[in-house]
Amino acid sequence: MQLAAVNLPPAPAVLPTGSGRGAYSDHMKAVIFPGQGSQFSGMGRELYEQYPEARRLMDQANDILGFSLTNVMFTGSEDELRRTDVTQPAIFLHSVALAAVLPDFRPDMVAGHSLGEFSALVAAKVLRFEDALQLVAQRARAMQAACQEQPGTMAAILALDDDTTARICQEITAGGNIVVAANYNCPGQLVVSGSQRGIELACEQLKAAGAKRALPLPVGGAFHSPLMQSAEAALAAAIAKTSFAAGICPVYQNVDAAPHTDPDEIRENLVRQLTAPVRWTQSVQRMVQDGATEFVECGPGKVLQGLVKKIAPEVTAGSAVV
Repeated sequence: MQLAAVNLPPAPAVLPTGSGRGAYSDHMKAVIFPGQGSQFSGMGRELYEQYPEARRLMDQANDILGFSLTNVMFTGSEDELRRTDVTQPAIFLHSVALAAVLPDFRPDMVAGHSLGEFSALVAAKVLRFEDALQLVAQRARAMQAACQEQPGTMAAILALDDDTTARICQEITAGGNIVVAANYNCPGQLVVSGSQRGIELACEQLKAAGAKRALPLPVGGAFHSPLMQSAEAALAAAIAKTSFAAGICPVYQNVDAAPHTDPDEIRENLVRQLTAPVRWTQSVQRMVQDGATEFVECGPGKVLQGLVKKIAPEVTAGSAVV
């Protein structure tokens, strides 16, 4: 069942506080934020043109970053938008600006896929917008540097059970070619990450083990794998200098699929996220277990709502769109 799109109001609204409904309601809303790969040329233009609060955030982002991110978002080519140092802040900015102008934005819980976790932390008021944007920019630069130091890639494995995939990855890594389970996206869809040779071996062996498809992905590096170790160290230094607050609602973090509001726990998990797998399947399952009946994807694209429908078909899932 698909949730009807949420229409934006004729006037802007500031990002409000949480609803306080919690366990007292039998209808709980989870707002989810997309990660890298959801970008498209023209993203955010309507928000900028129609909503003063979105325009303020986007202009502020340009000032913080020292270049016109909005120009690339509005008119950039696919290649320009695919650059990690552009893609990550662009998706973050689009997501946060959309959340800032939605009517009655009161999530009971939030989560984000990889990069999207930073958007979720702003929505939960754990991070200020400007601090989160700077962390996203630093994260993107650190990941790009790690890609150059330790080249790698990723592949999507379809229609094979997670245990078999993980076992084969462990065997390949034990043989000297790194490959790990990186994104648990939904049942039957797991992304692996590692060295070029590791991914080649994984694709061959996983197809032989029964995977319907093993598709190399057009990405610039081995994200969420040990090859991101140098980026993790750089991000940890930046996070240590950033102020985190207690969340107004639980943030379900990628590394353990559990709800968090404690700033110290959130800091630690955010650092670990770069080399740990994204447990999206488990996160959605835990949110449903904790009472979520409605999922709203806030940001560019519709990838996450599609995954939610595969993970938990009994809930509603849709978009917050213009």
